[in-house]
Amino acid sequence: MSPSTRKTWQLLIRRLHLYIGLLVAPFIVVAAATGLLYAVTPQLENQLYRSALKATHPPGAQAQPLSAQVQAALHSLPAPATVVAVRPAPDGGSTTRVMVADAALGTSEYRSLFVNPYTLALQGDLTVYGTSGVLPLRKQLDLLHRQLLMGEWGRTYSELAASWLWLSGLGGVALWWLSRPQRASANKGMLPPLRRWHHGLGLWLLVGLLFLSATGLTWSRWAGGHFGQALQQMGWQTPRLNTNLSTDNAGAHAHHQPADPHADHAEHQAVPMAMAGMTAMAPTPQDFDTALALARQHGLASAKLEIRPPAAANKAWTVTEINRSWPTEVDALAIDLAAGKVLHHNRFSDYPLASKLTRWGIDLHMGSWGVLNQALLVLLGAGIVAMALTGWLQWRKRPGRSREWLHGQLTLVHQWRQLPRAAALALLLVAVALGWLLPVLGCSLLALLALDAWIYLRR
Repeated sequence: MSPSTRKTWQLLIRRLHLYIGLLVAPFIVVAAATGLLYAVTPQLENQLYRSALKATHPPGAQAQPLSAQVQAALHSLPAPATVVAVRPAPDGGSTTRVMVADAALGTSEYRSLFVNPYTLALQGDLTVYGTSGVLPLRKQLDLLHRQLLMGEWGRTYSELAASWLWLSGLGGVALWWLSRPQRASANKGMLPPLRRWHHGLGLWLLVGLLFLSATGLTWSRWAGGHFGQALQQMGWQTPRLNTNLSTDNAGAHAHHQPADPHADHAEHQAVPMAMAGMTAMAPTPQDFDTALALARQHGLASAKLEIRPPAAANKAWTVTEINRSWPTEVDALAIDLAAGKVLHHNRFSDYPLASKLTRWGIDLHMGSWGVLNQALLVLLGAGIVAMALTGWLQWRKRPGRSREWLHGQLTLVHQWRQLPRAAALALLLVAVALGWLLPVLGCSLLALLALDAWIYLRR
């Protein structure tokens, strides 16, 4: 690469990096700050909902059967209710969750009764959200991080942040690499403190930036749709549990039925839970004992389980492992309770590698792998905020920044025109491809280029 071409690339990347820092970084900072809060949600919930989540009992007390716990939850209600799902207490210090349908609640909202498995006392009554039964605090922080509480269109902000985050990180590293000769010759490589901090944070956080960007885009509105289509075309989608009650239902061929690759991270998907019992016979409390016993007999050993009655007369009961920590336990069973047999065993070990990576990526992004995972996310979120602030302060202290901002020969358009023809064409094709794969990136890039062209032409 000739010195002139190297300089052109450096000026072009610097200009794009400046646009990202001034116009897109505020969205990235909001996403990082709200994500940081979401990462510590388990600890916050354990304190805020302690009376509902923690079960106390006399020494040596034995837990009551699950049927008795379900019966106690139903007896605490003033009117009959339909049980949607039951989560048995995962350990001796936790309560059992009995989730029931409530017509007074909104879409994807359910009433969760927290029962002490030893005393059968009702310790909490909370509204939970989505197929995973997210508690109120997590729901609000999730919606804040994902859409700023602005509804479905608010998701554009988080997709914008995720779309540009990886480009900002790689662009910063490219600038650091291209500017090595100048740094070596100026003041023996010494840089101002703000620049050193900005460079250092960018280099140390690069892998984390790429990870957050990639995993965030997998469940975004538009780029996530392209990701799901790609998985489906390549046959890498997450296998779906076959819950049909039919004579030819067999686990050996059920993996050919694809599922939405994002449907299992319900903390970020408002998928309504089927109202069990509305089109099928209402389950009895004893049915939950039977379903739990069959699940244990067929290898579901996780302490964290969810049992759901059938959603329709021709559907099976399901028992699913819901332990997202490491090692991942997300096996699921479809059970014909009347016949006392398992129809389909959906094993995580049989998932395609791409589905496993998607599952692990989502769980790591959400901090599901434990305290160390949460700590890394907190440090990463704080680092992103600090990197954006140091970059902005560095620009604020730059002499003549206003003239530089409006200088036509420093624009993207001007620098692109100075590139060799092959490089300029390649860059244009890459931009078009990225704009198609990441529609929010493409639309925002067009807006940036319109601003840049106006600055270029006004000279």
